[in-house]
Amino acid sequence: MPQFIFTYHGGKQPETPEEGQKSMEEWKAWAANLGPALINPGTPVGITKVLTKDGVSENPSPHPIMGFSILEADSMDAALDMLRDCPHFRYEGTLEVSEMMEMPY
Repeated sequence: MPQFIFTYHGGKQPETPEEGQKSMEEWKAWAANLGPALINPGTPVGITKVLTKDGVSENPSPHPIMGFSILEADSMDAALDMLRDCPHFRYEGTLEVSEMMEMPY
């Protein structure tokens, strides 16, 4: 079955510890609802640097990644349908979804 990586971009941070706790509970419920299709429930990332053939850019990435998850679904459309109620949207963030290609090594 195809796997899809989705990256989290932008969005606001919870303003209070209580809002943060509520957000975490929403994330846990959402992830549990996806069940075994959610291969990697989420990995946050830290500082993003942009590396080019000329070296490391001092300019920030125009779309820095906040984290990523991996989902298994029958198709891209099925993956998108599964992600439509992601809690990240409540904080004005976006998701980028890409099908992971199988490589014959």
